[in-house]
Amino acid sequence: MASQMLSRLQELLSDAGMAPLARGLLAADPAVLIAAAAALLLAGVLVARALLRKRVYLVDFSVYRAPDSWKVSKKEYDGIVAATGNFEPESLAFMSKVLHRSGLGDETYAPPSLTNVPMSLNMGACRAEFEAVAFGAVKDLLNKANVSPKQVGVVITNSSLFNTTPSLSATIMNHFGMGSSTINYNLGGMGCSAGVIATDLARQLLTVFPNSYALVVSTENLTYNWYPGTNRGMLVTNTIFRVGGAAMLFSNKAKDSWRSKYELQHVVRTNLAANDTAFNCVFEVEDESGVRGIRLAKELMSVAGMALKRNITTLGPLVLPFSEQAIFAANTLARKVYGSKKVRPYVPRFSKAFEHICIHTGGRAVIDEIEKQLSLGREAVEPSRAALFRYGNVSSSSIWYVLAYVETFRGVKRGDRVWQLGFGSGFKCNSAVWRANRTIRDPHRAWEGFNVDNMYDQLAKMP
Repeated sequence: MASQMLSRLQELLSDAGMAPLARGLLAADPAVLIAAAAALLLAGVLVARALLRKRVYLVDFSVYRAPDSWKVSKKEYDGIVAATGNFEPESLAFMSKVLHRSGLGDETYAPPSLTNVPMSLNMGACRAEFEAVAFGAVKDLLNKANVSPKQVGVVITNSSLFNTTPSLSATIMNHFGMGSSTINYNLGGMGCSAGVIATDLARQLLTVFPNSYALVVSTENLTYNWYPGTNRGMLVTNTIFRVGGAAMLFSNKAKDSWRSKYELQHVVRTNLAANDTAFNCVFEVEDESGVRGIRLAKELMSVAGMALKRNITTLGPLVLPFSEQAIFAANTLARKVYGSKKVRPYVPRFSKAFEHICIHTGGRAVIDEIEKQLSLGREAVEPSRAALFRYGNVSSSSIWYVLAYVETFRGVKRGDRVWQLGFGSGFKCNSAVWRANRTIRDPHRAWEGFNVDNMYDQLAKMP
């Protein structure tokens, strides 16, 4: 059979005027020819898969910058909290200690509902905060992308704790007058890593709905989540969370490939919900006095480390260069043969896989630990430190403030790889990997006037 195929191939090549090539094929070892044909077939399959893969693009994004009247320094925040009259001196001292060591600067934003005396914690104030953030970010994004609201086919919102009826996604559709065929989703309870989850949902939907735009809005609500109790494990959320939100426009339109900023490469999601310790380490509950809040367990950092390890174990083979994968594999084998106590674990250098890394700004300790565990260095984590310093913990939108910093001050070259890394309740660790479609130098208004040298001076003075 093989000889008949080769003879037929010789005839075809001779008829095409390629007789020398035909004679060479007949003289070759049939086993070599079969192997070559198999290699060509495999290459063809891989090329076909690449061409048929449904691509998802990030056209553009916008991060919200609140009015200057919402700015609050750490000292002012201490005074506002004390003026509520809800807290004993011990609780006030604890919150102030956490705040002044948190890595936050003196120009973060809090809504008027919390800074006015007395505070306004009603549903109207909660909605007003959401609308200011979401409407502002979406309006700016659609203007930048030159897309009308009626062109949007999918709307996804994520807010972990504040969820209304009608939904937040419906609220956006109503305000912007979107079409009746637009489908909407509202993600709740997903924590600070929900920005990546919303990206993944948009990706999945865009594989189903052709020629579509998907709008994602990530935010959290300070007004709704204020905790007026005394449980220390629940007071931390009062100190480091601040106003923020981001809007992202995704597309699967071929015509958007040239103008889009990035193409989505991978989403890796790790969920430890089956582990009781992980599930309970960030938990909404009433305290001993029946006051609702979010309890952060002392095991939080160790759980986050476990989730990160599992996430990068899956992510590594997708993104790391072969040299790093080989060293990691050899280290893993050595640890199994000689024992984990005799052979230190090797942590792959993810700085070789990415030009830019966007870490969730959960707090100074979170950024410090990831910098240490992944051996990233000061420059790699600077954008995340800057986002925490300038805006505080803005929950699921934090990774977009970090990317906005990169685009503003460093720029992104075509082909650069970006890693967004988020952590959240459940417990979850999620990664999104992007590749830049074009060279980007986009000064975001959110970063106007920021001085990184001043940030480092202030951080050096913090306890």
